[in-house]
Amino acid sequence: MRFQNPSRLACAPRDLRHPLPLALIRKKGRGETCQTFLVDSVETLNSEIVGCRLCPRLVEWREKVALEKRRSFSGDVYWGRPVPYFGDHAAQRLIVGLAPAAHGANRTGRMFTGDRSGDWLFAALHRAGVANQPTSVDAADGLALHGALMAASCHCAPPDNKPLPSELEACNRYLSRLLTDRHWKSVLCLGSIAWTVVHRTYGQRVAKFGHGTIHRLDAGTLLVGSYHPSQQNTFTGRLTAPMLDAAIGLWLKG
Repeated sequence: MRFQNPSRLACAPRDLRHPLPLALIRKKGRGETCQTFLVDSVETLNSEIVGCRLCPRLVEWREKVALEKRRSFSGDVYWGRPVPYFGDHAAQRLIVGLAPAAHGANRTGRMFTGDRSGDWLFAALHRAGVANQPTSVDAADGLALHGALMAASCHCAPPDNKPLPSELEACNRYLSRLLTDRHWKSVLCLGSIAWTVVHRTYGQRVAKFGHGTIHRLDAGTLLVGSYHPSQQNTFTGRLTAPMLDAAIGLWLKG
């Protein structure tokens, strides 16, 4: 857990305004003055996520892939663990995907990094002004997001890219905490599974999924549906760059 202790925040007044994911904790020991620490809630969740071993099938698979590797990445050191949230920790807009790719994020340790899906997604986010660069090669390439955070329905790479319902349920403990951490202006759901998971986590009836579908929750959060930028969708033309740009545009206006 990462703490910051700026001197200007010692015994901070009640009306202090700070980015939403930073919670204020006051500590006062015997004979000590009050000190206020800032806790990054996303960082706290990430520290729990990367150490998670709740699902034996997923643990076995992600570690097996990391050991055996793909020939083209034989020289890489695979991450082989749950993939944490990525992006702007003060964001009010969220992107939720399905799960890490076995030789993508499971290799690089960063969501949508090192595979074709990420090539599509980050190029679109760069066109929209959300990403500072259009490519995502590895976790040290300087990529940053502004005003957006990336999450997953399942944080471990699953066999055949298909997490079991029980695995989605186990992983939902993290997404549920993230969704209640703050008011999200909008959530971009990449694929029908993410769309369903987000609705159920919010305790909402699942609206019919489709590309460009929107659903405004009572609390004001806008859910936007998009086909997942998987090769199955992009190679076949089911999802085109203008279609993805349009969905991102709806998400940014929400």
